[in-house]
Amino acid sequence: MESFLVLSFVFLIAGVIAVPIASRLGLGSVLGYLIAGIVIAPLLQNLGVDVISLQHFAEFGVVMMLFLVGLELEPRLLWQMKSKLLGLGGLQVGLTTLCVMAIAMLLDLSWTISLAIGLVFALSSTAIVLQTLNEKGLMKSDGGQSSFAVLLFQDIAVIPMLAFIPLLALPELADLAQSVDVAGHGTEAAAGDHGADSHADDGDHGSGINLVEGLPGWQRAFVTIAAIAAVIVGGSFLTRPIFRFIAMAKLRELFTATALMIVIGIALLMTLVGLSPALGTFLAGVVLANSEYRHELESDIDPFKGLLLGLFFMTVGAGINFGLLFANLGAIIGLTIALMALKAGVLLALSYIFKIDSSDRWLFALGLAQAGEFGFVLLSFTVANNVIPSDIADQLLLIVALSMLLTPALFILYDKVIAPRYAVAQTREPDDIDEKGTVIVVGHGRFGGIINRILMGAGFNTVVLDHSSAQLDMLRMFGFEVFFGDGTRPDLLHAAGIDEAKMLVIAIDDKEQATALVHYISQSHPHIHIVVRARDRNHVYELYAAGARDIIRETFDSSVRAGRSALEALGFHPYDAERQVRNFVDGDREALRQLAQVYDPDIPIHQNETYVARAKEIGAEQEAFMRGKSKAFASRADRGWVPPTLSDVEAEAEKNDG
Repeated sequence: MESFLVLSFVFLIAGVIAVPIASRLGLGSVLGYLIAGIVIAPLLQNLGVDVISLQHFAEFGVVMMLFLVGLELEPRLLWQMKSKLLGLGGLQVGLTTLCVMAIAMLLDLSWTISLAIGLVFALSSTAIVLQTLNEKGLMKSDGGQSSFAVLLFQDIAVIPMLAFIPLLALPELADLAQSVDVAGHGTEAAAGDHGADSHADDGDHGSGINLVEGLPGWQRAFVTIAAIAAVIVGGSFLTRPIFRFIAMAKLRELFTATALMIVIGIALLMTLVGLSPALGTFLAGVVLANSEYRHELESDIDPFKGLLLGLFFMTVGAGINFGLLFANLGAIIGLTIALMALKAGVLLALSYIFKIDSSDRWLFALGLAQAGEFGFVLLSFTVANNVIPSDIADQLLLIVALSMLLTPALFILYDKVIAPRYAVAQTREPDDIDEKGTVIVVGHGRFGGIINRILMGAGFNTVVLDHSSAQLDMLRMFGFEVFFGDGTRPDLLHAAGIDEAKMLVIAIDDKEQATALVHYISQSHPHIHIVVRARDRNHVYELYAAGARDIIRETFDSSVRAGRSALEALGFHPYDAERQVRNFVDGDREALRQLAQVYDPDIPIHQNETYVARAKEIGAEQEAFMRGKSKAFASRADRGWVPPTLSDVEAEAEKNDG
C-alpha cells in the first residue's frame, strides 16, 4: 500500500511541477509530461517500478481519448470526411510504409522485418497531436482537420495491422524463442519477476483470455462481427434505459461510474475477441454522438482521460533506455530525424495533391511527423509473434519515444517561425488612396464592418483601411469602397485625410497595435474623436491611459442585450428590463472611468490595493443602486427612447401597489 502511495505521489508531484512550467514557457503540456517522466526515471528505477507494465495501464488514456473523439463525430460527418479519411489517410499510411520498408531493406533487413517496421512507423501520435491542436485552438483549421482525418484512419488501420503482422513471423525467431523458453524454465524460480521486462510479456497486457484463439477463420470472423454489432446495438438501444435508471438515484458519482463502466466494458469486449479496445470505444463514441447523454459522458470521462494521458506521456519519458541510447547515440538520433523528415516529406507531397494551402500545409506535415503511441503496442506485438528480433525492437522503441519527445518542438517551430511568416506575408503593395472621408475606419471585420455600414447608412463618407487583401477583395465584390493597407501607418492615415477627418474608428484585433495607434492619434491629431474597440476590461484601461475616451468593449453590448432578454424571459416587463440594463450600463461606464484613474499597468490588478478597494466600493454602490436603494449612479435621461405607454405605466403602478 505504501509503495502505491509513494508511486502515485511521485507521478502527481512531477506532473504538477513540470506541466505548468512547460506551459508557461510555451512548450505545451505534452512536453512537460515527457520531461517529468525523464526526470523521475532514476527514482522509479530505484523503487523497482516496472515502467513498461505501467505504460500498458496508462495506454487506457488513449482508449478514453478515442471514445471522446467518437462522441464529437456523427456518422454523417464521417461520410463527409470520406475523401480525406480514405484518400489522405490511406495514401499517408501506404506511402510511408513503402518508403520506410525500402530504406530498411537497403540496411540489409529482410523484407518481412522491413514491412513490419514500415507499418509501425507509418502511425503518428493521436494523443500528442489532438491534445496539442486543441490546446492551440488549431483543430478547426484546414491543417487540423486534415491531421484529424489521417489520425482517424491510422487508428482504424491498427486493426488490420494486428491481424496481418503474425503472418510475417520468422521461423528462426520462433525456434530461438522456444529454446530460450526451455532453457530458462529451470531458473524461473530464481529469476523471480524479472521476466516481466521481456517483450514477449509486453505483448500480453490483457486478461490472458482470448475468445477467438484456436477458432477456425470463419468462426473468428463471426465472433468479431458479433462483438462489433453488440457495441453498435448496445450503444444505440441500451445506453438510454441504463442512464434513465441511474438518474433515478440522483447521484452524480453513479453517472461517472456508469460512464467508466461503459468504456471499460467495451474495451474488455474488444480485447477478448482480439480487437483493439481503442477502435471499439471509438466506434461506441460515434454511435453515442447523437445521444442526449453525450455531454454527460464527455464531462465524466474527460478528467480520467487527461490524467491517464499525462501518466502515459510520463511513462514514455521514464521508459527511455538511456544506456542503449548513449551506446548508439549517433545512429538512434540520425534515424529518428530521418524518420521525421521522411514522414514530413510524404505529408507535404500529399498536402499539394489535396490542396492544403499556406501555413496549414506545414501544420499538417510537422504535426504528424512523429511515430505514435500505438508503435509501442505494435512493437511488443511483433516481438511476441516472432516478427522483429528483440534487439532491433529495443532500438525502434527509442526512435518512437524520441520522435514523440521532439514533436512539441516542431509545434513551437510552427508557432514561432512558420505561422507568423504566413500571417504577415503580403505580396501586394498598399492601394493608392484617392478619397478623403469624414470618418476613417481602420479594420473592416465583423466589428468594424457593422460600424461602417451604420455610418454609410446615415450618409457619412467613410474611408476604410484593412490589411487583409482577401477580405477586401470579397467586400469589393459587394460594392464596398475599401483600401488595402496597414491603417496604423501614419502615411496611409495622412493619405486617407486624417488632418481633415472628424473621427477615427479603430476596430483592429491586435491589442498592442490599437493602443499604440490611439496614443499616436491623441498626441499628433488631438482634434480627432477616437472610437476604439477594446478586447476586455484591462484593454479599456490601457486605451484610456493612451488618450481614448470613447471605448467600446467588443462583447459588452451583446452581453447586455442577452441580459435584457433573460430578464424579459423571467417575467420582467420590457420597460423594466430596459431600465434595469440601462442603469447597469451607466453604472458600469462610470465605474470604468473611476477605476481607469487608479489603474497601473505595471501592477497586476489583484495586487493594486487602491484599485481593489475602489472596485469594492463601486461594486457595493452599484448593487445598491440597481436594487433601488441608492442614487450614487443616477441614470441619465432616456434620450431618443420611446417612453412607456399608458398601459405600461398602469402595469408598473400595479406592480408597485402589489
